[in-house]
Amino acid sequence: MRPDDFLHWSRNQLTHRSRRIRVPSFSRKQILEIASRVLQAAGVTVAEAEVVAKELADANSMGHDSHGVIRLKQYVEALETGNVKSGVEIRTVVDLGSITVLDAGFSFGQVAAARAFDIACSRARQAGSHTVLCRNSYHVGRLGSYTRRAALEGFAALMAVNGPAASGVVPWGGLDRRLGTNPISLAAPWGEEPIVLDMTTSATAEGKIRVAAQKGEAIPEGWVIDKNGNPTTNPNDFYEGGAILPLGGPLGFKGYGLGVMLDIFCGILTGAGVARQDIQPGHNGVWFHLIDVQAVTSQQEYASWIEKYVAWLKSSRQAAGVDEILLPGEIEAQRRAQRQKEGIPLPDETWRQTRELAERLGASLDDLSPIGPA
Repeated sequence: MRPDDFLHWSRNQLTHRSRRIRVPSFSRKQILEIASRVLQAAGVTVAEAEVVAKELADANSMGHDSHGVIRLKQYVEALETGNVKSGVEIRTVVDLGSITVLDAGFSFGQVAAARAFDIACSRARQAGSHTVLCRNSYHVGRLGSYTRRAALEGFAALMAVNGPAASGVVPWGGLDRRLGTNPISLAAPWGEEPIVLDMTTSATAEGKIRVAAQKGEAIPEGWVIDKNGNPTTNPNDFYEGGAILPLGGPLGFKGYGLGVMLDIFCGILTGAGVARQDIQPGHNGVWFHLIDVQAVTSQQEYASWIEKYVAWLKSSRQAAGVDEILLPGEIEAQRRAQRQKEGIPLPDETWRQTRELAERLGASLDDLSPIGPA
């Protein structure tokens, strides 16, 4: 699949597929309520369930279904096996003027990330910048949620996580799982909607493979190899012993290199670890860094440069088949606006699993009927 073909595929899958398949659709408020009820029924505290549910609903709203309510089954199973804990203390183990290190105690990643966010914002506002490192955190979810929020507060933000227990990515030239998808997000203020880059250092996030599997759809070439090392477009091959490739196709050594460095920053420096055999995949080590823009330049000068730069990028001639040159984060903003109007589509299998999970836990979803075709 050529880059321009993939862009077209990515931008239009929500519109075209939701109309063709007629999947059930829900409002953000319904998604939030579904997630909160299921988590509380599984034993999560009310306060933590609200934090996690908000992040899941926001991910669905942005079109990142890989980090939305599709994760509920995984989270409940992790609770039941003790891989994630609710109501535990998040301890500060290092407290310096420029760096804070947290031990999340295997709490929900969204809860730990919210704590890291609050500390980083407060300290960066005082000193101009601050770094928070966090270990023993479960799946953080969509990193762009936190960097975008920080940018709205006037910060330039960087956030990255690693998978201390290798969760599915091969090293460059290898066939065995050795790295996590090791995502990174950077965001910067720009008018009312920040510029937000949110990407994995692997060819794809595991959750996108999961979404495709539940939709019964093929995945693009170059994402995954099967258990024998052969290229495949069948998402189920990943769950049957396959692996995700590093980002970059024939230049995958670049994505692999980024993934390795994030293992060092997010895994070794935080104390989260790398290549751990004592925990299940799904945990994260977190690196979060903020710079207060107004501490290093005036608001007027910054805004002037950003506007000039955006105009410069968007003034480029467009390649065939390209309707608009987008900045990082703009497609998510467009999807959010669309889903606010049309609802959030959930694959039939995701909705079936969610209802089945809720029923097993004794949480009723009967009053949360789809607002669109089921």
